[in-house]
Formats: sequence, C-alpha cells, structure tokens
Amino acid sequence: MRKAFICPTKYVQGEDELLNLGYFVKGFSGSALLIANKDDVERVKDKLDITAKKFEITFVESDFIGECTRGEVARLQEVAKSNKCACIIGLGGGKAIDTAKCVAEGEALIIVPTIAATDAPTSHSAVLYTSEGAFDDYAYFKQSPSVVLIDVSVIAKAPTRFLVSGMGDALSTYFEARATSKSYSNVNAGLPCGFREGLCGPAKGTNTALALAKACYETLMRDGVKAKAASDCNLVTQALENIIEANILLSGIGFESAGLAGAHAIHDGLTILPGTHKYFHGEKVAFGTIVQLVLENSPTEEINEVLDFCLEIGLPVCLSDIGVDSITNEELMAVAEKACIPEESIHSMPFPINVKAVAASIITADKIGRDYKQRRDN
Repeated sequence: MRKAFICPTKYVQGEDELLNLGYFVKGFSGSALLIANKDDVERVKDKLDITAKKFEITFVESDFIGECTRGEVARLQEVAKSNKCACIIGLGGGKAIDTAKCVAEGEALIIVPTIAATDAPTSHSAVLYTSEGAFDDYAYFKQSPSVVLIDVSVIAKAPTRFLVSGMGDALSTYFEARATSKSYSNVNAGLPCGFREGLCGPAKGTNTALALAKACYETLMRDGVKAKAASDCNLVTQALENIIEANILLSGIGFESAGLAGAHAIHDGLTILPGTHKYFHGEKVAFGTIVQLVLENSPTEEINEVLDFCLEIGLPVCLSDIGVDSITNEELMAVAEKACIPEESIHSMPFPINVKAVAASIITADKIGRDYKQRRDN
C-alpha cells in the first residue's frame, strides 16, 4: 500500500515571532517579495521594519490586488524576477497565502498568517479564482511551505470570530480523517503537483497523520473555550497557543495527509445557498461536521459532545445559524447533489453515498441542532 505524508519544512510559533522573519529571509540570500494586503502590512509594519533592519534584508512591496488569479500570479512572478527576490512571503489571510504559494511554485516560500481562521498556511495547495472572484481551479505543488512563521501576539489581536471559525474548520479534521482511514481512500498528500501538471501518484494516509488529527480534536475539546476567552481579551495564554497550533498545524497536516470526507463536501454544497455567503468557511464546516456524524450514524454521546462544544464557543449547529432560515426541497436536493459530485471528498466515507441520504442527513442534523440548542437555552 502506497502512503504519503506532507508537512512544512519548518513551523515556528511564538510571541513577537515576526521579529525573527528577517532571519529566515536572510537564509534565502536576503530579499523577499512580500505578498500582503496593505491593511495587514500596516498592522505589523513596526515589526517588519525592525526585523528588516536587524537582519539587513529587503522586503519588496507587491501591491497585491487582494485576489488569487492567474493574472496576478503571473504579474507577481515578474515582480519577483525583476527584483531578484530570493524568496516569497505570504502574509495575512487566505488570499495572500494562496497567491504566495502560486508565485513560489513550491520553492523558497515563507507563510506568515495574521489570523488562525483556516488550516491553509501549512498546505501545499492553493485555490485560484477568476478576476470576477469565481472559483477557477486548485493548484498543487511539490512541497509545503519552507517556513510557516506564527506570531501569536498578532493573532491574539485579531477578531475572535476568525479564531472560532478556525476551530470550526479544525473540528472536522479527526472525523474526516477517521472516515478516510476506514475507507482506505486516497489523501491530498499524493495529489498532482503544479497547475494540474505532472503526477505524484495516489496514496493513502499514514498512521502518523491520523494520530495528529485525533490530537487536533482532543486539543479543541480541552482548550477551545479557554482560548476563545483569551482571544476576547486580546491576550496570549497557553490555551490560545494550543488552539492556534491545532487550527493551523494539526488541522493542516490532518486534512492533507489524513484526508477529507463528508464535512467539507457538505460545506461545498451549502455554498450554493445565498444566505450562507456571509459566513466563514469554518463556520459552515462546523455544521457540515454535524451532518457527517448524522450521515454515519455516530453515537449520540459523540454528537452531543460536538454540539456542546459548538454552542459553547459560538459555532453553528443548524441551518439558521448559517443564514438559511428556510429551505425548499429543490434547494435541499441541489445542495446534496453538489456535495455528491464524483470529485467530492464525501466519497471518502466508508460506505456508498447517495444524494437522498445526504439530503436526509442535512435536515436531520438541522433538527438535532435546533432541538439541542433549545434544550440548552431552557
């Protein structure tokens, strides 16, 4: 059996860690193209100035447009080439990070997230969009980032909703990994490299990745509520540091090397409903996790533990929590059909999948969530 595991070359997390960014840039010869939104640069400009001076390195401004498109990637590659940049830095949220991955194409890449809202920073994949903001394609590269640098002081000052959304994304990690392991499905770590060019070959997940996915869930259950409280106060605590690691590193390795299954496919289906568009990725994935647990008929105790956690930190547990106050049968079936298209991860579940069963699980999960929330409120 062929297995694959992928992870960043180096992951560093700590308070004021941005002050050490120049050290890593210097290791690539001293100049870097900085891909970031202006607002994100402004938030950390003092630290960037200090590290540039301390390590005698240069940050080349990119004038990033804020969207990961093929045209923007090509433009920035030219900027990097003309300025003889030795490495690429993606600083900020998902768009800047994905653009940096595409510009670097698997070489000399430093990722510096300013929020812990997703597990994208550690991965070797990116999402491309059109200039109008519509989905274009996925891109996969030969390796994960060279360095992932996490300044927990910066993340602690971000709105708590980002951290909670990251916990929603991380919440699915173990359950999807468990399903993928049971079904012996392939994982992203063995996917094609580049813009659909070349082939690394399919591969199954490793026991190591499954253990990390389980550790991700255990960390959420142990420290999630305490981390949210710290974030509400814009303070760094051990619990917050643990959750940042779970959201970014444990979940990132978990989804790529241990597999995705029902929760993310349900998320993808839900995106066709306009009411969901103002909600974050992780918020929708949290409800998708509940749907997956219903779909696989998980024990009531396990579902209740997930529901308690979601309600405690403010994650959705029913459709109205993600902007869907009512849903027609036609809309429901459209969501289920999108979740079940052949290329979706839902087919990593350890049993045959059909649209009718997925639709039934969505409605059942919605009722379970609504009823559970009402009982808690009373």
